[in-house]
Order: sequence, then structure tokens, then C-alpha cells
Amino acid sequence: MEDESQIESGEPLTVAQAIKNLQSQDLGLRKYAAWWLGKFRVDVPAAIPLLIAALQDEDDRTPEGGYPLRRAAARALGKLSDRQSVPALIESLQCADFYVREAAAQSLEMLDDPSCIPVLTQMLAAAVRDGRLLPQGEDFSQPYDSILEALGTLGATDAVPLIQPFLEHPIPRVRYAGLRAMYQLTQDTTYGDRLVDALADGDLQVRRALLSDLGAIGYLPAAGPISQAHAENSLKLIALKGLLEAQIALSPFDRLSDGAVQVMQLMDALL
Repeated sequence: MEDESQIESGEPLTVAQAIKNLQSQDLGLRKYAAWWLGKFRVDVPAAIPLLIAALQDEDDRTPEGGYPLRRAAARALGKLSDRQSVPALIESLQCADFYVREAAAQSLEMLDDPSCIPVLTQMLAAAVRDGRLLPQGEDFSQPYDSILEALGTLGATDAVPLIQPFLEHPIPRVRYAGLRAMYQLTQDTTYGDRLVDALADGDLQVRRALLSDLGAIGYLPAAGPISQAHAENSLKLIALKGLLEAQIALSPFDRLSDGAVQVMQLMDALL
């Protein structure tokens, strides 16, 4: 009863209780523990094997056949920065649950381990023929945006010919994930500029995703448009923080670059 009240009230677990709950027969406790460990990025080596084991869970199923515990475990593993989970996450890319595949791709990106590149590339290749998207690549049967973002972050330059067709995908967030990856892999400003232009999109959800993409690639020409975008200031500040971090990395050791100063001024104006 005590554990159930913790979930209902949202009270935080202790690390010891979270580890215990990961081994519980109560699926709700296991899922909550996985979420909690990822949410607070609790660095506990004992949790990793338990979360990896949860990626094989067959008990927690939705009526539609989804695996909620697997989803929570896959998300948590990416946030805990332990690469021993990479093989299990790669295997999870074949799970029947779309959201498990999505979480696995996102976590593999966070773990920054290039060993997953061949499998992610194959997932794109299955939807492309002769440089064009096949019909199955024109829907959202795979988490293409997460796959594209991971390949861009991981520096998968060999995947560029397979990424290119997704710039014509009918779903905007997939197109923009493709542009993000193409900029990361080629440094061609054409792709960054297309992301900036897309900030004029009338869909708030799309604009939010674009802010995340521009922050992730640290694209300095986007600084002004980001600050003026029709979206929440909190999201604009997060995106600008990504630009600032990129500029600080490029700054001389004894001073901030002009770009870093420009971004800081824009951030100050939003506070």
C-alpha cells in the first residue's frame, strides 16, 4: 500500500526503493521506477541490468499490443549514459511497438555509440529505392524522425543518400529531422536556412519541434528568428542555449565569440 500511495501522490522514491520496485511483480511499480530513474538521471549501476531485462518484458501489454514497461525502460537507459545497454536497445529497434522503437532510437542517439548506425541505416534503406521513398516510407510506420536525428548526431555520413529522400516526406517533422541531419552531416547552410524558413509554419507543434532542431545543431543564423518565433519563451530559451553552447565551444580560450555575445543578448531580452 505504501508503494501504491507513492505513485498516486507523486512522492519521490529512494534509490533503494526504485531498485527494489524494478524487481517487483507489480508492473505499475516497475514502470514507475523505470520512469523515475530516467527522469532524475539516477546513476546507479545496479539499475542498468534490471532496465535491460525490462526491454524483454511480455507481461505489461496494452489492448493494442504495446509494451509500456519496455517504453519506459528504453527511455530511461538513454538518460543513464551506460553503453552496456546499447546491444539491447539495438535489438529493441525490431520491437513490434512503434513507441519502443522510437524510444530506442532516441536513447541510442543520447548514448552516442556508432555501433547502432548500420541498423538505423537499414531502417531507412527499407523505405527507399532508387533515391525515392517507397509507399511504406511515406507513412509513419517507423519513427523516422528519431532515426534521422540519431544518424545526424552520430555522424553517419554514409547515410546521406538515404536521408536525402526524407526531405520530401509528407510529414513535416520527418522532413525537418532530415534537414537537421543533413546539416549536421554536410555543414551545408542550405539545410539550416530551410529549417529557419520553416519557423513560419502555422502549426505550433511544428514550430516547437523546429526550435528543438535548430538548438540541437547550434545554427547561429537562426538566433534572431528563434527569438522572434511564435512560441513559448521557455522553448526559445532552450533553443538559444543550444546555439550558445555551440558558440562557446568555438570561442577563443580568453573571450566569448561575437556569436556567443549575440545569443546571450537575445536570451536576456526573453527573460
